[in-house]
Amino acid sequence: MSLSPAVELAIEPRQRDIGGFAVRRLLPYAKRRMVGPFIFVDQMGPTTLPAGEGLDVRPHPHIGLATITHLLEGSIVHRDSLGVVQPITPGAVNWMTAGRGIVHSERSDPERRQQPERVQGLQTWVALPAAEEECEPAFSHTPAADIPVIEGEGCRTRLLVGSLGAAVSPVPTLSPLVYAEVALEPGAGLALPPEHAERALYLLEGALEVDGTRFEPGPLLVFAPGSDPRLTAPDGGRLVLLGGAPLEAPRHIWWNFVSSRPERIEQAKADWREGRFAPVPGETEFVPLPEGP
Repeated sequence: MSLSPAVELAIEPRQRDIGGFAVRRLLPYAKRRMVGPFIFVDQMGPTTLPAGEGLDVRPHPHIGLATITHLLEGSIVHRDSLGVVQPITPGAVNWMTAGRGIVHSERSDPERRQQPERVQGLQTWVALPAAEEECEPAFSHTPAADIPVIEGEGCRTRLLVGSLGAAVSPVPTLSPLVYAEVALEPGAGLALPPEHAERALYLLEGALEVDGTRFEPGPLLVFAPGSDPRLTAPDGGRLVLLGGAPLEAPRHIWWNFVSSRPERIEQAKADWREGRFAPVPGETEFVPLPEGP
């Protein structure tokens, strides 16, 4: 693929399995570990879950990060060690701050799994600033109706998290960032936000031209710092924009653990292995600690 000068890297997704459910993993990547504070990006689906099966991601732990669950189709029920039980549907945002440690599960609703259900969405992780890595765990659910919408010139942007120009999402965050879903009418253009130092774009539908170079859905396009590309969707499209300020130091990531300190990840491994994380009320299953380094 021939890249536009404004596109620093095009990251092709790698297929992964998360307990019987296939995802496309975009971050972390060998040549690009993070974009702003974003350290992990998975696209879930699109797929149709057969009747009687559903999604079952068993309880598993996190430290040092916040998760963003953003559904485009379908539904998931979130349960965590704080006692939160929260269904999520398209357009809403679940923001879970792991801090010093949290455990959660993600499953299909028992009633909805009786019928086939189409599911599609994105799961992203935001690494926390060093001063907040050991904060108290927390959970925030923001309904779709509370998400700011920016409209103009064939472009409709739902600001899911962070800031974009003068608009600010109500989702609580701990560092400067942007995470937005954008719908473009045929021929419409999009300007990248200049206030965020690092930016990336993931095209879900349609095609996108970046300074005249055409891109199809698939790769995560990481833009060069300071670039001011012209983005247009000749036939219309749908995409996700993410980015923000880089953190003060690199982050280490192993399984579901993120930290600025390798020894903290080793402690988290031991804590999960020895059952020292708080359990999820009502859950008896769990994901074992992976073997190997």
